Amino acid sequence: MEIMGDAKTVIKKCKSSITDRSVIGAIIRDIRNRKNCYQEIKFSFIPKAKNIYAHTIAKEALKRSESFYLEKGVPETVSRMLERRELKPP
Repeated sequence: MEIMGDAKTVIKKCKSSITDRSVIGAIIRDIRNRKNCYQEIKFSFIPKAKNIYAHTIAKEALKRSESFYLEKGVPETVSRMLERRELKPP
């Protein structure tokens, strides 16, 4: 059995026209079929180190089993987490 891979692998498979026969092949086919519903679509990989804010927000939301929106800024729990990492919220 093939290992699923990481996000970068999934993006490469979505961009490719080769039939994917891995364990995530059905998901890749579904993504390819759905991308035709959009006028424009772009798949790009952003390393966690460059996307630390989104990663921290997602991780905190999963940890707390909650969802929140950024309409009024970065949530306080995320701000504290970023401060501990010596980063400033966007």
